[in-house]
Amino acid sequence: MQNLIPGVHVSSPALLSFDQSIELRAFLLRRESGNLLIYSTASLATEAPTVEELGGVAGHYLGHGHEAGYGHAEAAAPFGAPLFCHENERATVSETCPVAATFADRHRLDDEFEVIPIPGHTSGSTAFLWDTGQHRCLFSADTVYIRDGEWIAALLPGSSDRQAYLASLELMKELDFDVLLPWTAGRGGPWHAMTDKADARRRIDAIMKRLRRGDDH
Repeated sequence: MQNLIPGVHVSSPALLSFDQSIELRAFLLRRESGNLLIYSTASLATEAPTVEELGGVAGHYLGHGHEAGYGHAEAAAPFGAPLFCHENERATVSETCPVAATFADRHRLDDEFEVIPIPGHTSGSTAFLWDTGQHRCLFSADTVYIRDGEWIAALLPGSSDRQAYLASLELMKELDFDVLLPWTAGRGGPWHAMTDKADARRRIDAIMKRLRRGDDH
């Protein structure tokens, strides 16, 4: 794992199985009260020694159920960390890996880490907002990801809920963050973004405009 900013380490990228133009990443948050692992990828399995050197994993959070199919079974064993996901994703996640506990509502863990349900992409999609003391990092799963430097949505025909997606984006516009860290990004391109509130609102407004006119991104 490589250090991105103080307290945040990122895994090497893995490719989405059905779309080789998309990369996946997971993030380790180094916290005094116990490190947290955000998202899951197959590449984590080879990074267990580094993760252990960084203090191991006290808890593993998934941003949505799709992540469970990308490496959790292999990656979880070396860490022995309890897995947490939204209650709407339990059935999907449990098909491939054991779930320690679920959540349904917005809440905080140790004050600086916030769990924020953002349904739309899936019914249990969840964002995580972490204050490192120097940066406020938003982990947006697939609800907002990056392709060719642009922030885009991932509305799935037949399974995503457009109106719930729009409501979640409205919520995200009001969050105070300066680093965006999605699960997915376009291969070989920018995979995170440094931002500010005005820039984030502008980019999310652009996504909402596209979704309202019927686009899927």
